[in-house]
Amino acid sequence: MDIYEKLVDIQGRLKAPKNQRNNFGNYNYRSCEDILEAVKPLLTEHKLVLTINDFIENHGVLFVHATATLSDGEKTISVSAQAGIDVNKKGMDIAQSFGSSSSYARKYALNGLFLIDDTKDSDATNTHGKTAVNASESNLEWLPKSGAKFDNAKSALKSGKVSLIDIRKKYKVSKEVANLLNS
Repeated sequence: MDIYEKLVDIQGRLKAPKNQRNNFGNYNYRSCEDILEAVKPLLTEHKLVLTINDFIENHGVLFVHATATLSDGEKTISVSAQAGIDVNKKGMDIAQSFGSSSSYARKYALNGLFLIDDTKDSDATNTHGKTAVNASESNLEWLPKSGAKFDNAKSALKSGKVSLIDIRKKYKVSKEVANLLNS
């Protein structure tokens, strides 16, 4: 069996479940680590080596360029993906911003190599704030300025997993509470 036939077998058999949960956004997702954990036994079975490399590029915008390469020792197959880096992302320091973009680019390089379909994944369906919901016209509850709901929202915002726009999709947020969240 050559490397291409081995890859086709892996693509057909690989199951990479969405083992991660974003409780604030209420969706499951898979991480780069979930994909690697699922593919390792298949790589061992076929005696293949997988490497992932990334580097930073700057063409007026910073971005991570990641490449996943599969090798049988003689031939290689590579797939690349890119992800932008927002060095000013609220709630993240610069290392977290670079790391987050690196993980994202690596995940999508692996998705391309192993034909993992993310059409039902949160990244495919999340609008990332591009279609904002006007909370004042909805039946959403107000986010309190203290308590578990506030603490969860502030923690999610600080981690960079959500933005204030995402929070406003779930709750009405007063100016006072928005200021407290961003403090």
